Amino acid sequence: MRRTLTTVALTAATAAVGACGSAAVGELPPAAHPARSPAPAAAPAGRVVRVGAHPEGLGADPLTHRFVVSERAPDQLRFVDARRGTTVGRAPILAPARPRGIEAFNNVFVLPGDSVLVAPRPAIAATVIGGRIFVADARGGTIAVSERGRPNRRLRVAAEPSGLSPAAGGRLLAVVSSRERVLELYDPRTLARVARVDAGVGPTHIAAEADRLYVTDTTGGALLVFQLRPRLHLDRRVDLPGAPYGLTVDPVRHRLWVTLTARNELVSLVANGRPRPVLRLPTVRQPDAVAVDSALGTVAITGISAGVLQLIGAGEAYPQHGG
Repeated sequence: MRRTLTTVALTAATAAVGACGSAAVGELPPAAHPARSPAPAAAPAGRVVRVGAHPEGLGADPLTHRFVVSERAPDQLRFVDARRGTTVGRAPILAPARPRGIEAFNNVFVLPGDSVLVAPRPAIAATVIGGRIFVADARGGTIAVSERGRPNRRLRVAAEPSGLSPAAGGRLLAVVSSRERVLELYDPRTLARVARVDAGVGPTHIAAEADRLYVTDTTGGALLVFQLRPRLHLDRRVDLPGAPYGLTVDPVRHRLWVTLTARNELVSLVANGRPRPVLRLPTVRQPDAVAVDSALGTVAITGISAGVLQLIGAGEAYPQHGG
């Protein structure tokens, strides 16, 4: 089971390592953001359950079949049963006490069973590779590295990192930086940069499958497909008009899920070297985040505007697979 994760805040790490980025970063256009969604034109697929205000972060724990939502006002984690859609627990983000089984490393929350949750702010991303936690600081242009519960290094990357993912089976760390509009690869052990390529007009998020990396180009209205072999390179561009933003991959069914924030739409694509849309479903308003319980096949989408969570069961999300 691949690790996934929920981040809530950053703390200072000790050493600074690496150096990259442009000296003229201040002259670059602003980083991409999700589109402001219009009023929905169709009823959302699946069912909609009310959660707390401003559900910004979203993650899935396939071992316990829970979705975890990070909320503001109050700042808390909400645990939602993926089968019933009911809230089964809450945890204050800043309180020292944690629910049983949850470990907190520098305010990055890791669930048992090597499961992962998500970043609570759109500008923050995190991932886990080989026991190390990597958390992006978009404002600082760095990634804080924590090991054994202690911050030990800080990696400087391109301007405003917004997406992180393990790559090549955990042998690489992939970083998308939205302001500098590049995709970089780092050795997660030495933190040395091993590759860097341009990444579209306005990239935001990243997901990995096999030897491929998928990046949402929010401004460019596309899904970018990068190959790792023989070297990192852009292999394909798939048009997805509608400001694609939220992105996740189902490693069991080899599917990508992308939210189109300008259309209140969720698109499913085959996760291979030639991804193509195979399903489109209407969503709640402002679908900024998406996650999938790969064990059940249930897909969840946050609706920030109304403070809701949309749950789409496997029968509707994967009609060809029968769930």
